[in-house]
Amino acid sequence: MRENLIILAAGASSRMKQSVGDSMLSEAEVQDANSQSKALIGLGKDNRPLLEYLLLNAKKAGYTNIILVISEQANAFKNLYGNSFEGLRISYAIQFIPEGRQKPLGTADALLQALEQYPYLQNESFTVCNSDNLYSVQAMKALRSTEASNAFISYDREGLDFSLERISKFALAVSDTENYLTTIIEKPSVTEASKYKDNEGKFRVSMNLWKLSGPHIFSHLKECPVHPERNEKELPTAVLNMCNSFPRAVKAIPFKEHVPDLTSKEDISVLKKYLDNHF
Repeated sequence: MRENLIILAAGASSRMKQSVGDSMLSEAEVQDANSQSKALIGLGKDNRPLLEYLLLNAKKAGYTNIILVISEQANAFKNLYGNSFEGLRISYAIQFIPEGRQKPLGTADALLQALEQYPYLQNESFTVCNSDNLYSVQAMKALRSTEASNAFISYDREGLDFSLERISKFALAVSDTENYLTTIIEKPSVTEASKYKDNEGKFRVSMNLWKLSGPHIFSHLKECPVHPERNEKELPTAVLNMCNSFPRAVKAIPFKEHVPDLTSKEDISVLKKYLDNHF
């Protein structure tokens, strides 16, 4: 089904809680950021959680079946949304933390647990995304409508309205001349990065917005190795391993637009301005 959307919302929000924020935030907003999942931080004129804006865009893009991947303690999601929101069906998958760990095991593990708890997804296609990014209706619709079994939105780095310092830390998504993903380069130096421009001379990045086929990705999620530095199983690693097994498995869909992000308290004021202008 092309109507399945899996939203990853089980992260520990460590960077949000550890960040300082700016003078534009009220004490209530700081407290909200320190106590809530990032996806539930209130924003905009109506103080709606960021997740609601994402869900509204998903509905406009044609998705109907939403699976929220949350932590064991994240009952706030269920209390707010129950089994439906604005006509969307809402289900919940729990990302359990393995014994001996304090934090979740990463995005590949989150998706794996969702597919194990809802086995029908292992035989269907779905879109998967972060809960702390506000993807556009157009980008989400492009993934829902593509005929490719596996695809991702390949963003032109110049379209992202972030600081140069922040953008320079993004991994580069490299595709071949026919726009099939070949590799992802983490933290490239300025000299190294120059080798990875696309045919239009653009640097491309992934913002973790993927369309995936359950039959294709499931085994690679199960076998995904732990990242040696971040100590997590990461979804891009599983996708690249799938590409190694099946070359030309993942189609890159070029886009040039900003993707609002809620990583730290400094992003809250920026996102509030964005929502005032776009919602």
